Amino acid sequence: MSTAYKNNPAVANFIEYLKIPSVQPNINYHECVNFLKRQANEIGLSFQIYEVVPQKPIVVMTWVGQDASLPSVLLNSHMDVVPVFENSWTYPPFSGHIDEDGKIFARGSQDMKCVGIQYLEAIRKIKAAGIKLKRTLHISFVPDEEIGGHDGMEKFVLTDEFKALNIGFALDEGMANPTDEFIIFNGERSIWQIHVHCTGQPGHGSLLLPNTAGEKLRYIIDKFMDMREEQKKILQSDEKLTIGDVTTINLTQISGGVQSNVVPEKLTVVFDVRLAVTVDHEEFENKIIRWCKEAGEGVTYEFEQKNPNVECTKTDDSNPYWIAFKGACDEMDLKLDCRIFPGGTDSRYVRRAGIPAIGFSPMNNTPVLLHDHDEFLKAEVYLRGIQIYEKIIPAVANV
Repeated sequence: MSTAYKNNPAVANFIEYLKIPSVQPNINYHECVNFLKRQANEIGLSFQIYEVVPQKPIVVMTWVGQDASLPSVLLNSHMDVVPVFENSWTYPPFSGHIDEDGKIFARGSQDMKCVGIQYLEAIRKIKAAGIKLKRTLHISFVPDEEIGGHDGMEKFVLTDEFKALNIGFALDEGMANPTDEFIIFNGERSIWQIHVHCTGQPGHGSLLLPNTAGEKLRYIIDKFMDMREEQKKILQSDEKLTIGDVTTINLTQISGGVQSNVVPEKLTVVFDVRLAVTVDHEEFENKIIRWCKEAGEGVTYEFEQKNPNVECTKTDDSNPYWIAFKGACDEMDLKLDCRIFPGGTDSRYVRRAGIPAIGFSPMNNTPVLLHDHDEFLKAEVYLRGIQIYEKIIPAVANV
């Protein structure tokens, strides 16, 4: 079985891409760019490289539509992958090994080199079939999504070059689903990473000094963790809710102090907060301000990251791209489950630019293994995804 899949050109291209170790940090994207340029030439797509940040190339392939004046469609994916712990893998993580069950093992097989190649293989087939697209199609391969996209899509959407692409709708990554449903994402929670600094009276560890940093830290931690408990109860109270429907709060760092018998003058705690799309941002920050005031004098906060509130993509009759997307899925009898994405993707920057975007990776009946050891995607699921994009791409590009 594995030999038959290896002889499939679409699988071979996927494996070649997976073998490129574009792993964070300090990636040299040169090999990815060369591979993608060859693919563009083979398929007959124009090829452009943008470098908003040096050594961080953004590849954009283009298929000009019959009416280039219309807003275009963007198919986005990222080239980078997360680090690996190679000793925990059954097969080398950049080998693209296919086992006897047709499982393709490699870092990036789910997140998300599969989607980038599925776009290209679908377009290859669409062009070979002589199908014409009304709208121009752009296929982007961006850097550094796995470390926040700050030198990739976040900066790219602000450039004149991006605006000149005239994008009206975008598709980006989703995630696998163990059931037969395909999960799609029309929005993302806002990431707030908050550092709370607590200062107080320093002194000897044998005393019971007033106004200590530790007492203030405890108050702050209690407030955040009490809210965390409230959100856990909300999630557990309704089986229809998913993690993207609630606000998650996690204590991720505590720092400060000089030695064990000295009461420190400052302690800092860091929280990773993902605000549900229903949360009023101003109201939430006012709550933090109040907690800091209640904790005592000398308690301040700052943001490492503070994403603004971004409107979710409409999934109703007001969005013609959604109607086309869903119509194509309905024709294929695909079961869709629409959710808010639990983490963060480059879609948040696209939506922030006012462009509707759907996160979708056609991987059903597949365990969720993004960032995990032994990440794999079955060849049959990968090939089925190409067939799905063969229907979806013309549908949204001919709106």
